[in-house]
Amino acid sequence: MREISVKALAKINLGLDVVRKREDGYHEVRMVMQTIHLFDRLIITRGPSGRTSTHSYGIRSGGSAGKAGCRAGRITISTNLSFLPVNENNLAYRAARLLMEEFQIADAVDIKLYKHIPVAAGLAGGSSDAAAVLYALNRMFDLGLTRKELMKRGVTLGADVPYCVMRGTALAEGIGEKLTPLPPMVRCPVLIAKPQVNVSTRFVYENLKLGGALKHPDIDQLVADIQAKDLMAIASDMGNVLETVTVPNYPVIAQIKDHMLEHGAVNAMMSGSGPTVFGLFADEDTAAAAYEALREAGLGRQVYLTSIYNTSR
Repeated sequence: MREISVKALAKINLGLDVVRKREDGYHEVRMVMQTIHLFDRLIITRGPSGRTSTHSYGIRSGGSAGKAGCRAGRITISTNLSFLPVNENNLAYRAARLLMEEFQIADAVDIKLYKHIPVAAGLAGGSSDAAAVLYALNRMFDLGLTRKELMKRGVTLGADVPYCVMRGTALAEGIGEKLTPLPPMVRCPVLIAKPQVNVSTRFVYENLKLGGALKHPDIDQLVADIQAKDLMAIASDMGNVLETVTVPNYPVIAQIKDHMLEHGAVNAMMSGSGPTVFGLFADEDTAAAAYEALREAGLGRQVYLTSIYNTSR
């Protein structure tokens, strides 16, 4: 296999609860993760590439993660967004290097990343890109790794990467890496909007107040709703404790939520640490009308109408 094209799918959090802050500084969470049909496209080519790009960067890496003396082949990344890193600061690059060093892959790998998932938006775009590279290189070089083995390697890149390898509907615990597959979520339209603001995940977690009167979503009930395939119950029981930080600091998030609800969403909520808001809809016509209204309102810098995606790898 000389070339492979793969989709890196975005995720939303139907529920996000923070259980406690650990001594090592990480927060333990309980989340319901869900893949949606919004994706980046990666085209990965094996072998030397004679083409260069102003947004590409190639490097020959030492084999620190593989056997002694191993030298992995050259990795080149190009992207449609000039501000994205195209070196080891890109998770897709690091995913390629991880497998190439471990398995002593000497061939060059060229990755063309067509980015559509909003960046730094709470949709796991970077993690999904990394998962897609792990999946693609496993197939391209016939490495024989199982999905579980890819997930084990993915967690070294980031807590969301194992889920992005698995995809579908899942309960995530620990720091997000402990995954339990759930029955498929009810398929429905999903409206996505990222506002003009950028939100620091670190800022959100540092300012989260876990004690006192903080209202936690009932994740167990949400799981039961998903098992019952009851969209209205799912919508009613959705919740994200991180909104207690982001909404007061970024009022546009609440404005987008309210706008979606006013235009027929069965519920709307922030995904992850934000700032992206998603709305679930019971029918396509209402969702399409809400999409047009939201674009006209100008509240979102990036607005997409998509749907729940339940197929796992």
